[in-house]
Amino acid sequence: MDEKKLKIDNQQAAYYVGLMGACGYREKDLRKPLIGIVNSYTDVNPRHKPLKDLAGYVKEGVWTAGGTPGEFNVPAPCDGMSQGVGMHCVLPSRDLIAASIECMARAQGFDGLAFLCSCDKIVPGMLLAAAALDLPCMFLTAGCMVPYEDGEKTYVTLDLKEAIGAYNAEKISAEDLHLFKENICFSCGTCSMYGTANTMGVFSEVIGLTPVGSTTTLFCSAAKVRQARDVGERVVELVRENIRFSDIVTKASIINGLRHVSATGGSTNAQLHVCALANVMGIDFSLKEFDEVQADIPVIAKFKPSSQYNISDYHKAGGVAATLNAIRRHLNLDAKLAAGGTLGEYLDGFHGRVDPKVIHTEQDPLYPNGCYTVLYGNIAPGGCIVKKSGVEPSMFRHTGPAVCFDSEEDLRKYMVGKKIRPGCVLVIRYEGPKGGPGMREMSIPAAMLVGMGLHTSVAMITDGRYSGATRGPCIGHISPEAWDGGPIAAIQDGNMITINLDEKTINVALSDEEIAERLKHVVKPDHPAKGILQAYRNGVSSSDSGALWLYSKAEKEGSGK
Repeated sequence: MDEKKLKIDNQQAAYYVGLMGACGYREKDLRKPLIGIVNSYTDVNPRHKPLKDLAGYVKEGVWTAGGTPGEFNVPAPCDGMSQGVGMHCVLPSRDLIAASIECMARAQGFDGLAFLCSCDKIVPGMLLAAAALDLPCMFLTAGCMVPYEDGEKTYVTLDLKEAIGAYNAEKISAEDLHLFKENICFSCGTCSMYGTANTMGVFSEVIGLTPVGSTTTLFCSAAKVRQARDVGERVVELVRENIRFSDIVTKASIINGLRHVSATGGSTNAQLHVCALANVMGIDFSLKEFDEVQADIPVIAKFKPSSQYNISDYHKAGGVAATLNAIRRHLNLDAKLAAGGTLGEYLDGFHGRVDPKVIHTEQDPLYPNGCYTVLYGNIAPGGCIVKKSGVEPSMFRHTGPAVCFDSEEDLRKYMVGKKIRPGCVLVIRYEGPKGGPGMREMSIPAAMLVGMGLHTSVAMITDGRYSGATRGPCIGHISPEAWDGGPIAAIQDGNMITINLDEKTINVALSDEEIAERLKHVVKPDHPAKGILQAYRNGVSSSDSGALWLYSKAEKEGSGK
């Protein structure tokens, strides 16, 4: 009699069996592999609304394979919708999502898990949970949003943000802005750009947990239904074969995922989430290691906001399989896939058509050495990051006077007043993990800068973060943050700042002695924190290690395969 049958037959399990019976489960159902369907479905986030129906198809796959599905839900906040409303809570939600999943899965005794997710913090939150639980599991994303076309141009969500700046600069009318507002977010699904949501969705594919192509497939396609049934069936098989998360996701596969993210121009937020995941697995992985892994990878594709191509264009051009194939010599091809086989075997079987205008070869890259630049200097001794592939080459080197703000709100008011002068460097501090608290993204100000036509003459630096939808010379994750006494707190209006992406440096024209003296007299601004945000401020780590909160670095022993 197997362990599962013993558990159900044990008299002490009568309470469990009785309560599950009240939910409609039969005793014979409970003898089968019990698969948790972890669903981030919500009515108030278009990226997650499709997951309501997809969960049903995953359950069909579980039943078909001889398992028993049980669905539960987690929060799913949207970074974009939280702008100016509740952005302080969005990054903390990553760790909350992970912890809530872990608690539910351990309490309920699931044998395996199928994770249904989309969006910036939900995919990485579920990855953290999967790492902590180390159960047999697979992921499925909702698929991408249908782009909006007006007959002349194709638009995606980020274009609405830039339209705000264009309207502020009187480049478009109120009627144009209203038209964009009504139509740019054209359907459900993940925004059709290579922001954090799709970056992390594709990352989950490359590390072996998600069917390849899941992220770039349109949310409304029949392929999503087939993917959902496949995932449900396969998780049951993984349970029977005792293939766990740690058998699939290893240091080698994480490196594969990061190299592919760099090769395709992914979001800078990937640094937070990749470092956090590795550290939860017991793998030392800081901003420095992040940079070393990606620095020599050729960039062979770029998508909105860094080019005219959207995620549907990516799919039609050959998709993730094609971009993986383009950099295959940089990958560990022995890495395993939860769907079966190895990455190398999967790529050997890829014979899709590739559009060379969208997906370049390694011999003809867009950039020769990674999409990110990690900078160090007297502003950021612990480092900071920029998506170089989204910066105009004319801004790779820039020197200008600082204009300082102690909150995003102060910056927004300044921008609305149209006071920004070409050539300056906007400094936004006290927006780091502790200072915000919550490390808000400066997404709308960055997009407004583009809409105002200033992204080729003005740089932005912050100890906060930027959206994956950001383009332009926007440097984030400055460490140490101002709240922890980082040098960024010592900068004053008019101080000359020099940024050099080629030399990977960021410095203010101040001596170490002057910075130290100024820091003695710095007074922190009033950034109140109550409840969960106070707990976050008290416990979160620095951004260079992933801004971990409820999860600390795991012990190395027995982990980090």
